[in-house]
Amino acid sequence: MRSRHASVQRSFRLSSRTIDLLDAAAATGEESRNALADRLLGEALRLERHPLIRFHLGAAGRRQPLVVGTRLYVHQVMSTVRASHGDVAEAAEYLGISPGLVRAAVDYYAEFSDEVDEDASVAEREERAERDRWERQQRALA
Repeated sequence: MRSRHASVQRSFRLSSRTIDLLDAAAATGEESRNALADRLLGEALRLERHPLIRFHLGAAGRRQPLVVGTRLYVHQVMSTVRASHGDVAEAAEYLGISPGLVRAAVDYYAEFSDEVDEDASVAEREERAERDRWERQQRALA
């Protein structure tokens, strides 16, 4: 979930405990304190709007939306919904999850489709690269 929008300067008052937690997290991670605060605030706001979606570090180090209680990324659920011709119940049955979780992914996708489509593109490129690597290995073993 990377922002494609220009940043805007804002001033917030945060508790000293929140600042301590933010500083500690930034010190142990690869993001600056500002980048970390921006990401966490953005994800928290999305969680408020979409409570059945969480974020997980996925392909190529990208944080991607994941359907809560599953290992399914939103782009994977959407691919299944499309293959099911938009039939939520059919997609849910195929994935082994409730229709409510499929609808949660569809709702998230409706709001953030560009980002989810980019996640799908990155996953496809990674899958292709892995397949190519595997095929090279098989040729080397032959």
